[in-house]
Amino acid sequence: MTIRLLAAAAATFVLSLPGVAMAAKPSCYDLWYARNAIYDENGYCFKSDLGQDVFDNSDCWTSKPKFSKAEWALIEAIKDEEDARNCHVN
Repeated sequence: MTIRLLAAAAATFVLSLPGVAMAAKPSCYDLWYARNAIYDENGYCFKSDLGQDVFDNSDCWTSKPKFSKAEWALIEAIKDEEDARNCHVN
């Protein structure tokens, strides 16, 4: 498991802890980064300026990456939290 995927898993774990103070939770940018790191690890070619600035598109190969069940679960958990916080990064 790579560092980026570990960061995504850690962010999701922190979000699931009961009673975690809002200040201790990842920011909207952190959530965006964790979610998109999973896409990057799976070869996604970013189209947005921010995605291209943050992630290296030189090694990308797809606009439709394939994810494992665990990766999908992380992505969905992160998206749910982004929606709950009304996050709009990018």
